[in-house]
Amino acid sequence: MLPQRHHHRDFADSGRLAKLKLAQSQRLSVCIPTLNEAATIGPIVELIRRELSDQTGLVDEILVIDSGSTDSTREIATAAGAKVYLSATIAPSYGTFLGKGENLWKALHVASGDLICYIDGDISNFHTGFVTGLVGPLLTDPSTDYVKAFYQRPLLRGQNLDPTGGGRVSEILVRPLLSLFYPELTGILQPLAGEYAARRTLLETLAFPTGYGVEIAHLIDLSRAGKLAAFAQTDLEQRVHRNRDDSELSRMAFAILRVVLGRLQEDGKLTLENPLPDLHRAWLFAENEPIEILTSVPESERPPVHSLLTRALQEN
Repeated sequence: MLPQRHHHRDFADSGRLAKLKLAQSQRLSVCIPTLNEAATIGPIVELIRRELSDQTGLVDEILVIDSGSTDSTREIATAAGAKVYLSATIAPSYGTFLGKGENLWKALHVASGDLICYIDGDISNFHTGFVTGLVGPLLTDPSTDYVKAFYQRPLLRGQNLDPTGGGRVSEILVRPLLSLFYPELTGILQPLAGEYAARRTLLETLAFPTGYGVEIAHLIDLSRAGKLAAFAQTDLEQRVHRNRDDSELSRMAFAILRVVLGRLQEDGKLTLENPLPDLHRAWLFAENEPIEILTSVPESERPPVHSLLTRALQEN
C-alpha cells in the first residue's frame, strides 16, 4: 500500500502556505547538514532566503549544521543568509560524532521551528518545491506528521546525465531488505531520501543514528509506532547531486545494514549471536597489488530528544 502521495506543484503558492502557517501559529525551520558543499550550498540558501523567507515569510530560519568543512561551505552559507553552526559546538555536554544523522539531531537543539524541513546540501538542481512540496502537506492536513520526498535519481557521468542509475544503495541493499523484513515499508518510493519535513513533536520521539542509517531508522521506527497513517510522500520530479564513488557507497551500505540488523534483532525477526563489528573491510588495488582498507563505521545512535528533555525535568 502506497502512503498518500502529492506533487510539489500542488503547493507552489508559498504565500498561501505562509498564511496557513501564520494562522496555525507555527514556525518553520529549514535545516541543512553539510560537509564540504561549497559548490552547491550558496544557491540553495540564497533561493530559500529570497523566495521563501524575504518574499513570503514561509521560512522563519535557515540553519546550516556543518561537520567541520575544510572548504568555504560555512562562509558561503553565512553570506547567503543562513545561520551556520559547527555541529561539535551544539549541545557540547552530549559530546559529538561525525555524521549526517548527528547534524540532523543537533539541529533540533538549535532550531526554533514547530515544523522542521531537512534538505541535503549537495543538490545541484534545487528549486523551492523542495521546501514547499514537503511542508505543504503538514500545513494543509493536520493528520499528516511526516512527509518524505521521492524523485527520479539520474546518475551524473562526467558532463552527461544518465536518466537512470542513481540511488544505487537503495536499489541494491535497502529495497531487498524491506521486501524481506519490512514489507509494509516497500511503498515508500525513496526510503533513503534526505529531503523530508516533519512536526517537531514527532521528530523529538525518534532516535537518530549518527551516520547514514538515520533515514531508514526513522522509517522502521515510525512503522513500529503505528505512525504510517500520518506519513505522506511528495514528488519532487528529479534530484541531481554529487554522486559518490563505490568505496563511499560501500561504507554507507555498511552503516545502513548495521542499523537495520540491530532493529531486526530488537523486533525479534532474527538473532545475532555476536555483537556487530564496526570495522568496514575493503580492498584497493594499487599496481596490481591488493591493499586492505580498514575503516571504523561505528554508527552510534542518539536517543530521542524528548527523552533527554524528560530526564532533565526529572533531575530538576
